[in-house]
Amino acid sequence: MGKRRRVAERRNHRPAVIGGVIAVVVGGVGFGLYALYDGGSADASTARTADHKAVKTGPLSATEVQTTARTFLSSWQQGKVTQAAAVTDDSKACIKLLTGYAKDAHVTGVTLTEGTRTGGKVPFSVKATVSYKGVSKPLSYDSAFTVVRRTSDGKPVVNWHAAVVHPDLADGDTLVTGESGTPPIKALDRDGGEVTTAKYPSLGSVLDGLREKFGKEAGGKAGVELRVVRGTASQKAKLSDKTLVELSKGTPGTVKTTLSPTLQAAAEKQVTTQKNASVVMMRPSTGEVLAVANSSHGFNVAFQGSLAPGSTMKIVTSTMLFEKGLITPDASHPCPKTYKLAGWTFHNDGDSEIKKGTFKLSFGASCNNAFIDFAPKLSNSDLTTEAQQVYGLGMNNWAIGVPTFDGSVPVQSGAQMGASLIGQGGVRMNPLNMASVSATVDTGSFHQPYLVDPSVDNRTIAKASRTMSSKTQAQLKEVMQYTAGYGTAAKAMSGLSSSCGAKTGSAEVDGQKKPNGWFTAYCGDFAAAGVVQAGGHGGDTAGPIVAALLKLGASL
Repeated sequence: MGKRRRVAERRNHRPAVIGGVIAVVVGGVGFGLYALYDGGSADASTARTADHKAVKTGPLSATEVQTTARTFLSSWQQGKVTQAAAVTDDSKACIKLLTGYAKDAHVTGVTLTEGTRTGGKVPFSVKATVSYKGVSKPLSYDSAFTVVRRTSDGKPVVNWHAAVVHPDLADGDTLVTGESGTPPIKALDRDGGEVTTAKYPSLGSVLDGLREKFGKEAGGKAGVELRVVRGTASQKAKLSDKTLVELSKGTPGTVKTTLSPTLQAAAEKQVTTQKNASVVMMRPSTGEVLAVANSSHGFNVAFQGSLAPGSTMKIVTSTMLFEKGLITPDASHPCPKTYKLAGWTFHNDGDSEIKKGTFKLSFGASCNNAFIDFAPKLSNSDLTTEAQQVYGLGMNNWAIGVPTFDGSVPVQSGAQMGASLIGQGGVRMNPLNMASVSATVDTGSFHQPYLVDPSVDNRTIAKASRTMSSKTQAQLKEVMQYTAGYGTAAKAMSGLSSSCGAKTGSAEVDGQKKPNGWFTAYCGDFAAAGVVQAGGHGGDTAGPIVAALLKLGASL
């Protein structure tokens, strides 16, 4: 993306989780004396508060860690919730969750076994039983916590988070055992085959979302289970409740999806070629989602990620410029090495420049300043309006059948507005959004993506308020086809029809050595987009993943 001043990346992160649940049997590992830091026996120094009380400071000793850990685990295991909470830095939250662990989650017979400590981090294993109305099932998992020094008084305490109780808990979540709020579902692909995580490992969060949305409507009967019930923070992050232990099976209802078994299997395979890769494939003429996959099987980045899309956003920017008559693909338009805007100096990738060339050439080479230098001719809200009215982005109204993030293109001014033109600033997208962008170019009009046909539950799908003109569509296809044939996407798109179009992107992230690599393209009645976080240039990382799916689609 070049060497412009970096803009802080704001993303929706799933809250970090450390570990497990339930009462404790202390013991598995001997408590050797060792210092928490630097390998030596370091004594803590002391400081004094305003009332002259001595407060320990400095690294924790091994004895402090072991004593705190033993007290916490043994108290928890013996059901002494107040005593366990007393050695944490949030006794109120600890008491609430551990009390609910026994009362609401119906977990009994808890045995906690400490593992090998590393500094202040203490891993432990949990073995227990979940019992409800005469039905019991074993429960076992691993967890961990960290002992820290409390700044107010210097005492060693357990750094409390809900994840200490169970690794799937975020702060504010709870554990409940009982009749499930929603019946189970049996998800089917478009050909009638069952969709399972055993077959498609990426789809765990998708199946959770389908159950939450369609469980009651699909005609199933609820079973009894131990599940994570999401709190306010997790709900805002659009995380679904999760089943941990099924005590008795319910009767599943059936939900048919638009997923293609062939393309989904290929997507699952492709994302394993890169770390932190995500991809979505859809049918432009209808909006049907044909495949979705993530190399990481937790948070669904493909549908719910919120990442700067880098130069793939230049598709939307170009739409706006073409509609306003500010440029045409073959018009002469240099791309300067640097461009100053509102006190910022923007650079092109590798300090490149195009002194004499067309706008199409700059689009194909992804030359940043050929776009940013239009900023003085634009209003602060122009890009936001274009994204919403033509591409249906940023309206928070997509209804695809499972939770999604629908993109964000906020109104910005000055240098941030200029950065937005190249997919930085405050712009946030995910592969679903960018696949939809390519699909809209392919057909000339926005078709909201969907995973379950709207007729199943009569939900209202999102619409764009207007359609781009045929002239603008032709211009967009011209620059995207040029990029696929001769520009930064040419290597990945090699072997596909010359009628196919693509755009690469690289989005800088503060504190990240390599940018996120993006790639979006259309070919025939298929559109796809992918991102490889911290992967580098999109043409080299996400490009082969997207192109492989398009090639498979063309062969079907």
